[in-house]
Amino acid sequence: MRLLVPADRLVGRLTRGRVVALGLVPSLVVTTTGRRSGLPRSNPLLYVPDGDAYVVIGSNWGQRHQPGWAMNLLAEPTAEVDVKGRRLPVRAEVATGAEHDRLWQLLVTEWPAYRTYVARAGDRQIRIFRLVPTDRPAATS
Repeated sequence: MRLLVPADRLVGRLTRGRVVALGLVPSLVVTTTGRRSGLPRSNPLLYVPDGDAYVVIGSNWGQRHQPGWAMNLLAEPTAEVDVKGRRLPVRAEVATGAEHDRLWQLLVTEWPAYRTYVARAGDRQIRIFRLVPTDRPAATS
């Protein structure tokens, strides 16, 4: 995992989100604003589509701590995603209640290993986010 995540992040950046997660499942690169540094932080994530939104989960491979990108979205919900070669501005919404349950089913249908990650994480709350495209134009790099 120590090599996979940085390699995946690099490939995702170089291909503008066209290839991440080894190309096995739908994936994107989310760029958040660092809650402490204020700097852009990019992370490759698996996603499932939900209408025009992208659903991602803060599983962190089942580790017992929250992933930094999820903490960044909680502090500042505006972000950008690179997906299928396009960069889009998004706003993150944390799923709760019945919406959380519905999105969980979408996620585990796509990637059943999420069940294992939840078990590994112990009592840590694993958040599900809907990344909803916004109207403002995104900067390109």
